[in-house]
Amino acid sequence: MAALNHHGDLSPPTIADWLETPLGQYLLRRELAWYETAISDIFGFHALQIGLPSFDFLAGSRITAKHLLDLDEPAHVYADPAYLPFPENSIDLIVLPHVLEFSDNPHPILREAYRVLRPEGQIVISGFNPFSLFGTKRYFGRGSTPPWNGNFITLYRLKDWLTLLGFDAVGGRFDCYIPPFTQDKWLRRFSFFEKTGDRWWPLTGGVYYLRATKKVIGMRLLTPAWERRERRKALAPAARAREGLTTMHRQDTASTLDR
Repeated sequence: MAALNHHGDLSPPTIADWLETPLGQYLLRRELAWYETAISDIFGFHALQIGLPSFDFLAGSRITAKHLLDLDEPAHVYADPAYLPFPENSIDLIVLPHVLEFSDNPHPILREAYRVLRPEGQIVISGFNPFSLFGTKRYFGRGSTPPWNGNFITLYRLKDWLTLLGFDAVGGRFDCYIPPFTQDKWLRRFSFFEKTGDRWWPLTGGVYYLRATKKVIGMRLLTPAWERRERRKALAPAARAREGLTTMHRQDTASTLDR
């Protein structure tokens, strides 16, 4: 995604270029696989991907209308993610792959995402973990090259931001425990870190994924009539069984009192 600098001008894409490197490709494969699984059970009418238009993070979605938004090609919608050109409560799913840490001000992006998401709509975010080997490499003098020039956001801070907006975190995980080597041979040799990382140091993955739901206090969602009918049919046997047990209990109580 093309980032905005302090003067509002566009800077050339950087993270997208890094994703073409051996380490970037390794991370990209794992992220795309996780997104494909994570969003496969999210239904609705409109899905929106913000940033990284060269890569399809919505491939696993069953939603028909998919919108790809960015400031540059090959996006379908050209717009600033802090000013989304969609009405309120119109989007069912939003994915933000490494958008927040490469924005000077991520808060308006999250506020806009909340505005356009429908109640119970979901947002899925991936970001670099500063408390990881990736974060260590960024800290020790690599801040001028991608992706180490990004502002890595801690997971607990991101959760706080989402909670203040009205989101409820419902899932996620850490990933990419491998040391950030630049050569394929070293990445292959240390691939066992992925299995041991989940078991021995689960909070130190190079990236994290977070899935959250938009909650609106005091709003009751109206389900279609056919869904309400099916739910009543499914609950009817249980209701009859409870009624029968209650009747039997009353009869037993009455017989006991008669004695």
